[in-house]
Amino acid sequence: MSEVIYWDFDSVEEFMRDGFMAIGTPAEEAEICANVLIEADKRGIDSHGVGRFKPIYLDRIWAGTQNPKTKFEIVKETETTVVIDGNNGMGHYIANRANNMAIEKAKKYGVGIAAVRNSTHYGAACYYPLKAIARGCFGMTCTNARPSIAPTWGVENMLGTNPMTWGFPTDEAFPFVLDCATSVTQRGKIELYGRLDKDLPDGWVIGEEGKYRNDTKQVLEDLTKGKAALTPLGGLGELTGGYKGYGYSVVVEILSAALSDADFLKKLNGTDSDGKQIPILLGHFFMAVDIERFIKLDRFKQITGDMCRQLRNSKKAPGQKRIWTPGEKEYDVWLERKSKGVPFNDALKKSFKEVKDRLNLPHKLPF
Repeated sequence: MSEVIYWDFDSVEEFMRDGFMAIGTPAEEAEICANVLIEADKRGIDSHGVGRFKPIYLDRIWAGTQNPKTKFEIVKETETTVVIDGNNGMGHYIANRANNMAIEKAKKYGVGIAAVRNSTHYGAACYYPLKAIARGCFGMTCTNARPSIAPTWGVENMLGTNPMTWGFPTDEAFPFVLDCATSVTQRGKIELYGRLDKDLPDGWVIGEEGKYRNDTKQVLEDLTKGKAALTPLGGLGELTGGYKGYGYSVVVEILSAALSDADFLKKLNGTDSDGKQIPILLGHFFMAVDIERFIKLDRFKQITGDMCRQLRNSKKAPGQKRIWTPGEKEYDVWLERKSKGVPFNDALKKSFKEVKDRLNLPHKLPF
């Protein structure tokens, strides 16, 4: 059984930053990329944190399908909007800079929107609304992704997991942050199950015959071949509302790709007709709204906090001890991990050892 070792956040972030720099990423970009990844693990979003450092980002750069240095290009800009071309650079840096532009526009004009094309995977989506919250705004972001979800009544993976993520400040110790895919689960969670050598539960993935699949590692291969697909939020068919998840996933695809003229659907598969790896050029969408343009910030926080408290204090189902509101579980994880750091299982230890050896990094690993 894998022995879990904890490594402090600052040291892991420094290791990743130096790893990105060693592969050719400029210091400013490397710092942002490492920070986005570590913030995911601080909140317990391990599916989008340091576990993706090598297999998603470094491996794509080594494979030549992603540029380690970003050419950030403003295509079109107005007082409240901006369109950005990331030119296949570092998605975290592109997204952070675009999101910051949306926030600055919101503080000056009330609302700011940024649309991005030719970007790459930008990490856990919650990172960006949290930045808006810190500036007295509420924020929203969405992004398309590699084809994973089958449309309702279909079995072919057409849409990405396509998160639509919102963040609102409250008067509590943590904000309201809803960060979730428009599928029952996301590809990153399946990757996590693969690292843990666990079978998938029913309801997450269907095969070409329309039946549930549980074979995690083969599913990860078949998702790239179109032989498996994730179910949309709500599940199969229409009885439990699967058409709603399917519809929202299409909304994300439109906001992420149509406004910025980005690639969409099968163009994001990551392979050409011969099976060769090619760049996955994603589209993103960011929005920030200055709350003070509507209501005093403190009053907004109080109202939002009151909503959350009333929800948590409502009548619980038999046998249940607690009701959560979005953002609360992540805060609980932070309280638990802040003095411990990132949990490393055997698969993650192996990944970091490979990076250290290949890049000849001087850092001492605690395992």
